[in-house]
Amino acid sequence: MSQPTGRRLPSAWKLSVLSMLYFVQGLPFGFQSKGLKLALTSLGLSMTKVTLAGLLSLPWSLKPLLAPFVDRHGSPTFGRRKSWIVPLQGGLSVACFGAAFCPPDERLVGLLFAVLLMNVFAAAQDVPVDGLAIDLLGPHELGLGNAIQVSGYKIGMIVGGSVLISQLNHLGWAGMFFVMAGLCLAAMIATTFVKEPASVRPETGAHERVTWRELWQRLKQLGSMRSTLVVLVAVATYKFGETAADQIFEPWLVRVAGYKLEEAAGFATWGMGGSLVGSALGGLLATRVRLERAVAITAAVRCLPLFAMWGLSQGLFAATPNDLIVLTSFEHFFGGMLTTAMFAWMMSRVDKRIGATHFTLLASVEVLGKSVPGLFAGAAVDAFGWSAVFLSGALLSVAFLALMPLLPREPVE
Repeated sequence: MSQPTGRRLPSAWKLSVLSMLYFVQGLPFGFQSKGLKLALTSLGLSMTKVTLAGLLSLPWSLKPLLAPFVDRHGSPTFGRRKSWIVPLQGGLSVACFGAAFCPPDERLVGLLFAVLLMNVFAAAQDVPVDGLAIDLLGPHELGLGNAIQVSGYKIGMIVGGSVLISQLNHLGWAGMFFVMAGLCLAAMIATTFVKEPASVRPETGAHERVTWRELWQRLKQLGSMRSTLVVLVAVATYKFGETAADQIFEPWLVRVAGYKLEEAAGFATWGMGGSLVGSALGGLLATRVRLERAVAITAAVRCLPLFAMWGLSQGLFAATPNDLIVLTSFEHFFGGMLTTAMFAWMMSRVDKRIGATHFTLLASVEVLGKSVPGLFAGAAVDAFGWSAVFLSGALLSVAFLALMPLLPREPVE
């Protein structure tokens, strides 16, 4: 079946709800991936230790343990997904509040524990939020719907990992996390007013609740499909090289190029701005061509700035502020396009009857695939040098293109 090229825009209220929910989830992950990494770098820790802090994101890989319960349980009166989202947002607010009293130079262990709790609540919240997105978005809305989700998440990352860090001198450590906690609390209050679509069985008109037997049977059916292995490999490896390069880029700016912590955070903000634009255009592309073709196109162009990062580490051009702004903007621009295209393609292949479980499994594989190179990138720098890791990241991204002819097409709607 050919994919329709003219797709309706998702309604404004859907876009508003999804952007708000994903924004909140991006706050703690943004701080961990950018702010915490820069804070640990400023303490003089080895690159191995700096990147191993990525283990704090482990809860994002454990989401499948919660997903079946999210599909199975939830109040039809208050909201099947809201029953989970609202209390988890409350827990995230409390964890952010606790981090305010743990500056890294005084209470590093306490800070790491608070960040771990932030990841627990954000990752657990991601399961019902993904389920809500699948419930809300029709097949014609996946491209732009995922663009707004990815953009909302990345804006949260910008705020949590770049904007607040760059304002550290004005806000102070405690003030930075008070702002983060307040944003989470405001989203929790707003979520209580969201009206979910009713899930009913057509044959009975009763509220739909998947049974454990049906959930297991559907998962078994998915596991027996030939295309499943290709899907899992593609989802796990599409960011392998990009993540390795991104994990060490800001530390390279500080330790090799000689930029200050606040300046490195400023370049990251430019990069995230490029990522937002790329995410939006990736969503637009996904409405114009088949989703698997959108993945192939964006994966190909993503390789170009990664080779440029290697060239920078080799001294092929100077690390001037203007050059770094252009490079980081384009690297994140193409990465953002790819992320939106991939998530739209992933969502197109989800069994909506077990939407939270199925998509969470795919998303967890995606997170695990990004975590592996992120965790070992620092150790690779210590062992082989900066340039070797940047080059490996670019070559791994090129190798991913070999999977493109094997990607299964979208299922028939």
